[in-house]
Amino acid sequence: MASYHHGDLRRVLLTTAAAAIAESGPAALSLRDLARRAGVSHAAPAHHFGDKAGLLTALAAQGFDLLADALRAADGDLLDTGVAYVGFAVRHRAHFDVMFRPELYRADDPELVAARARTGELLRGGVTRHTGGQRDADALAAWSIVHGFATLWLAGALPPRIGDDPEAAARTVIGRLFA
Repeated sequence: MASYHHGDLRRVLLTTAAAAIAESGPAALSLRDLARRAGVSHAAPAHHFGDKAGLLTALAAQGFDLLADALRAADGDLLDTGVAYVGFAVRHRAHFDVMFRPELYRADDPELVAARARTGELLRGGVTRHTGGQRDADALAAWSIVHGFATLWLAGALPPRIGDDPEAAARTVIGRLFA
């Protein structure tokens, strides 16, 4: 195997892990296969992440940061925030598949805790501006709805009549809450 030299091997490994998870799911991922896919020594992933749980912790933290960026772009509009959430899930399925499965990673990792908190604050903030109600209860309700829609979309469990554009479909479904 040719040696691989890159300025940001950690990022390359995370990108490669996301691609592998998108193909086969998180259970099938191994550090040895990740190294092979990235063209690095079998020790390289362990050097950066320690073990599979460390890798998935970093991937989940990266996912929460990416989700926070998507939510921030919605600029506080609750409907747009929900649509952004669904769009994130579709575009970053591997991250989404890991982020909400804390049995796969170290949920107490400080980087992960901070990224999850930033994302949660953006979700709660949009709800508070829209409803003015019980912030945590309303945020949980809104999150449950958009997460459920995203999960159903990714599973292919929604009826065909909903169309093939996940964000347009989400806008229609989530918009019903404000009708």
